[in-house]
Amino acid sequence: MKKSAAEILREYGPFPGAEQVHGVTFDGRHVWFASGDRLNALDPSSGQTVRSIDVAAHAGTAFDGKHLFQIAEDRIQKIDPKTGHVVATIPTPGGGDSGLAWAEGTLWVGQYRDRKIHQIDPETGAILRTIESSRFVTGVTWVDGELWHATWEGDESEIRQIDHETGEVLEVLAMPAGVSVSGLESDGGDQLFCGGGSSGKVRAIRRPRRESR
Repeated sequence: MKKSAAEILREYGPFPGAEQVHGVTFDGRHVWFASGDRLNALDPSSGQTVRSIDVAAHAGTAFDGKHLFQIAEDRIQKIDPKTGHVVATIPTPGGGDSGLAWAEGTLWVGQYRDRKIHQIDPETGAILRTIESSRFVTGVTWVDGELWHATWEGDESEIRQIDHETGEVLEVLAMPAGVSVSGLESDGGDQLFCGGGSSGKVRAIRRPRRESR
């Protein structure tokens, strides 16, 4: 296992009216972050929020290329970002659902205290498979076939790449003491966007380069 300090590239926020940042996702242009009672679109170039959608947004957020998905207590809402309307809902796996990611045509749900990541059917919510983690799980993301998740225990947070078959930890990026990570999302390249929980911030950190990239 490789371990190193996370390199924070930029901090965004805090944002007016957003005391907490929960899930985060990226639609190719904007970073969307959940702040309790709405989803907010952040322009990562200017650092400004450009719009918001009034919808329950208590935990993980994901984007499938067309729709946003948002955990709201015991359900996952499928949202049309153009209209802001919830077009469908499915049940969450239950058990303190936290992170949310889209990959391989399915949703991946992090469960905080259960230390699990579930792959679920986006139409029914049925659990397809489960990966065990050795730490509390917050945000989850996939990029280039790599599964990463955030941990948050006490005042310590890490970003971990794990083997998506075995759950083995392959690499750890340690955040500075007191810097927490709630949501997690890749920009598809060399950045990972991190929700900052009660700090009300979103942070961009560097994703380690691979020789193949």
